[in-house]
Amino acid sequence: MSMLHTDDVNEILTLMNPGDDPVLECMEDQANREEFPTVGHEVGAFFRLCARLMDAESVFEFGSRFGYSAYWMAPAIGPAGRIVLTEVDEEELDQARTYFEQGGYADRAVFERGDALEIVDRYDGPFDLVHLDHENERYLAGFETVREKVSQGGMIVADNVLHSGDAMSPADLRAVLDGPHSPEEGSSLAGIAEYYTHVIDDPEFETSVVPVGEGIFVSVRTEA
Repeated sequence: MSMLHTDDVNEILTLMNPGDDPVLECMEDQANREEFPTVGHEVGAFFRLCARLMDAESVFEFGSRFGYSAYWMAPAIGPAGRIVLTEVDEEELDQARTYFEQGGYADRAVFERGDALEIVDRYDGPFDLVHLDHENERYLAGFETVREKVSQGGMIVADNVLHSGDAMSPADLRAVLDGPHSPEEGSSLAGIAEYYTHVIDDPEFETSVVPVGEGIFVSVRTEA
């Protein structure tokens, strides 16, 4: 459930969830056991919709954990598509591979262990869709590292940008953007504020905010 909209909207979004997928259910059970917050159904469904609307064939993900968000996008990219998952934890990357195999999508996934900022340098692109879900304070570095590899009309989506547990809230971000409040250097809030002020002024991208889950910044490349 998102704190960014009303209970009524939450109920409607729940009703509109795609049909049950036993692999997604297993992933969510694991997340509940480990008390790890996934992007959830509404954000996952939004990612899948973006991929379908764009006819995306190439996806790169900065930070994949055990593959939950990437799994949502996998059906939309088709058998000829490729989605690159990155994760520093070997065990979680192995779990992602297992889930993709169970769902029948392993043939369209590449599993890369290590730092996504280093891994993306090994790829020429172009990418139709890029998902930023690593450390908030490194979102801007991720954006700058991948921007020239995003196709015209391609999209960069940054997750967890309006709310993140006790780390930040929409009111906190608003206070920073309005000034003169200065967040602690290196904090999630500082990283998100820096990212937002950078991408909103970028002449090659058009950026908007989508209030689902914990908030998403969506940046579409309008100029190559």
